[in-house]
Amino acid sequence: MCWNIRTMFDTVDSGHSEHRSALLAHKLSQLNINIAALSEVCLHAEGSLKDHGTGYTLYWSGKLKIKSHLSGAGFMINTPSHPNLKICRQVILISLCIPLSNKLHVVLFSICAPTLQADLVEKDKFYTDLHCLTQKVPTDDKIIILGDFNGRVGKNSDTWKGVLGKQGFGNYNDNGCLLLEFCAEQQLTITNNIFQQKDSLTTTWMHP
Repeated sequence: MCWNIRTMFDTVDSGHSEHRSALLAHKLSQLNINIAALSEVCLHAEGSLKDHGTGYTLYWSGKLKIKSHLSGAGFMINTPSHPNLKICRQVILISLCIPLSNKLHVVLFSICAPTLQADLVEKDKFYTDLHCLTQKVPTDDKIIILGDFNGRVGKNSDTWKGVLGKQGFGNYNDNGCLLLEFCAEQQLTITNNIFQQKDSLTTTWMHP
């Protein structure tokens, strides 16, 4: 099973980070989740932390230490269950390649997109980097992108056929439009609005 969550670690106190990593690993073990994509990890550069008690390993990719440590993305993986993995990292983007049968693979991307207030140049670079990475995936392999796109895609499924499901909410904003256009170009589907959810689960954040 694969899961997507938002989390936050502490770059100042490495012991604190290890403690939070261990708590998360324990929870994932209880829920029998083998792979969790993490958004807003808030750890600098790149690295890994292994929890020997559960067998989970945290892999992350974030901004350099000279920059703000907001955002960042990662994976928490049950490494004994997935021994043959390939991890690739780029700032606030991290990918995970899992071998399937017949020499095929599924490639998971964990991302944390710029916020709505971010500079347009930063947003363009994010989608350019993501586009470059997805284009490197062989045509026969499967792509799954998990994370926080910091956007609202709305519910206009008629306009965005094949991209947007019928269980959307509200209207799209500028970030949501960027995501919709990216998915249309890459022939990707936004899956979390295909199935009907409880009202409390249709959005993850509301402006105060």
